[in-house]
Amino acid sequence: MPSSSGQPAHGKKIGHRGVDASGETTYKKTTSSALKGAIQLGIGYTVGNLSSKPERDVLMQDFYVVESIFFPSEGSNLTPAHHFPDFRFKTYAPVAFRYFRELFGIRPDDYLYSLCNEPLIELSNPGASGSVFYVTKDDEFIIKTVMHKEAEFLQKLLPGYYMNLNQNPRTLLPKFFGLYCVQSGGKNIRMVVMNNVLPRVVRMHLKYDLKGSTYKRRASKKEREKAKPTFKDLDFMQDIPDGLMLDTDTYSALVKTLQRDCLVLESFKIMDYSLLLGVHNIDQAEKEQQMEGSQGNSDEKRPLAQKALYSTAMESIQGASACGEEIDTDDTMGGIPAVNGKGERLLLYIGIIDILQSYRLIKKLEHTWKALVHDGDTVSVHRPSFYADRFFRFMSTTVFRKTSCDYIEIEKTIEILLKNKTRKTQQNYLS
Repeated sequence: MPSSSGQPAHGKKIGHRGVDASGETTYKKTTSSALKGAIQLGIGYTVGNLSSKPERDVLMQDFYVVESIFFPSEGSNLTPAHHFPDFRFKTYAPVAFRYFRELFGIRPDDYLYSLCNEPLIELSNPGASGSVFYVTKDDEFIIKTVMHKEAEFLQKLLPGYYMNLNQNPRTLLPKFFGLYCVQSGGKNIRMVVMNNVLPRVVRMHLKYDLKGSTYKRRASKKEREKAKPTFKDLDFMQDIPDGLMLDTDTYSALVKTLQRDCLVLESFKIMDYSLLLGVHNIDQAEKEQQMEGSQGNSDEKRPLAQKALYSTAMESIQGASACGEEIDTDDTMGGIPAVNGKGERLLLYIGIIDILQSYRLIKKLEHTWKALVHDGDTVSVHRPSFYADRFFRFMSTTVFRKTSCDYIEIEKTIEILLKNKTRKTQQNYLS
């Protein structure tokens, strides 16, 4: 049985993720420490090597380039010696991904510093996908292991992804910064580097994975027993029946961004994606702070600004609405100000996740048998157009709701967030 931390117990596996006799996480029988070491050595080499090459426009053939370098444990004239088993490191579309990083304002030095300078942190509650997740110490990037089909689909997606980002970098879609593969022990371990939607140092009082479906969309008993459970659609409708209320401009910007992103996903025949929603309750955090006294996480503070442009929830939707002043995201820690039905002040952290799925035969078969037993409209696996429409309708009517700009709690939230710029106030929101 999986442990309470979300990790499988020794001898048990979830997908390719397991735990060895010493209690260390493994992926395809490679230990987490060896995988982290290979990732850091590989990215350090490939990004450093690329930065010495002149910048140029992205060409169509750049999307299909795969570079490979061998890392023997004793070292070579190109690679350093290391304490891990020999491995080969592959970098997919390095020039294209360099462009994506530049588009989001990530300099090579910053990318290398975040990923390679400090130990990667393994997330203890990675979910049921069987993937292993790492986050960088500065909270900037997530590294997620992906299946062969997912990596293959991302490669096919890249030209269209490139065109979409060129037209509009403000999006809630995953921001992919690199696609890599570690070959070790006869196994291929593929991984993507993405933006981190939920910063670790902001306490998430509630977390949801939302699809707009109601069939079996309630967190299991096992999930609810976790220290930080991820709830689902039916839980949201029960917990927050009045939805999350946003001021008019913010709601308009968010809805426009969601609508555009859904059209992009539909055009690529992508479905079964989710909206990951983290809710930080400001009022609850202040009460917790008072109860805990002045003791806090003084050694782990949120950076004043993230390196990547458009990387926070608020930055991802600002610009989609022509009216209204932009909110300083340092004051809101990148979250979107909102209130719930009780009038409690909230900060929302959102992003669309799990997009590396195409509407393949397996999905069609899954929908066919489910529809025989259940109402077809409630099943979460649908044709892409229906899925996008239902997803957008649920998010724009049930989850997020518009309230007038003179709604007193919204005004109070924004006023407080804009006026309080001191570090002390900012720390009051942190865990």
